[in-house]
Amino acid sequence: MLQWKDEYSIGVEIIDEQHKHLFEIGNRIYDLLENYLYVDKYDKIVEIIHELSDYTKYHFKSEEDYMIQIRYPKYLSQKVEHDDFIGKIEEIDLKDLDKDQDKHIRDILTFVFNWVLEHILKKDKLIKA
Repeated sequence: MLQWKDEYSIGVEIIDEQHKHLFEIGNRIYDLLENYLYVDKYDKIVEIIHELSDYTKYHFKSEEDYMIQIRYPKYLSQKVEHDDFIGKIEEIDLKDLDKDQDKHIRDILTFVFNWVLEHILKKDKLIKA
């Protein structure tokens, strides 16, 4: 589970709110992993993957539009990282999820939390108006 901290804020309210929502999605992945009442988590995994893909596309577009607006000099490197993230999510083989659901959930969770924290703290924190 990952808790939002003030140190994750980049100082742009709309982007900070979107980052908080990414944390919420990540925490739903964590909750799914920890929920042993579901014998078959496949549908829930697919639902979260689709939400993550859709929301990150929305968020990245919003963030990229903001960077263009303020003429952020590292826009292109940010865009490449955003595109790579979306590509990684879209590469998830949904047919393969059933083999070991908890392992796949754990892998997705690790990827999302590590990427989001790393990206926010090292890349997004540099965005200034």
